[in-house]
Amino acid sequence: MKSPRRRARELAVQAIYQAGINKTVAPEIAKNIHELSQSSNMDEELFNKLFFGAQTHAEEYMEKISPLLDRDEKDLSPIERAVLLVACHELSTMPETPYPVIINEAIEVTKTFGGTDGHKFVNGILDQLASRIRPDEPRRKG
Repeated sequence: MKSPRRRARELAVQAIYQAGINKTVAPEIAKNIHELSQSSNMDEELFNKLFFGAQTHAEEYMEKISPLLDRDEKDLSPIERAVLLVACHELSTMPETPYPVIINEAIEVTKTFGGTDGHKFVNGILDQLASRIRPDEPRRKG
């Protein structure tokens, strides 16, 4: 069974994906996600922080992410974009969560929803992003 925090991250990515595809307003998407997840063990507080934070600051976060990409931003898959935005928000605003945990969670969510090698791409971008956003945090080995 997935942890409440993993479930919150997955649903935040799904909500960002939905916002990008359907152009639905954030509160309506959040309401739909909350209704769909009634039976799941989602950490609602984390979901709300991740979704609304990533949604509100998407443009600013893409400015941080874009220089690290090996392709044009418009060529990102919607899932990779959503995962990167959610992880960027968590890296930027939740220092209590160690960056390796954030990156690992992003990789796992990408494996669940993304393309075959999408998780490798996300890992590479987030490693670089973490060192820029959290320069004083010790780097992981490997």
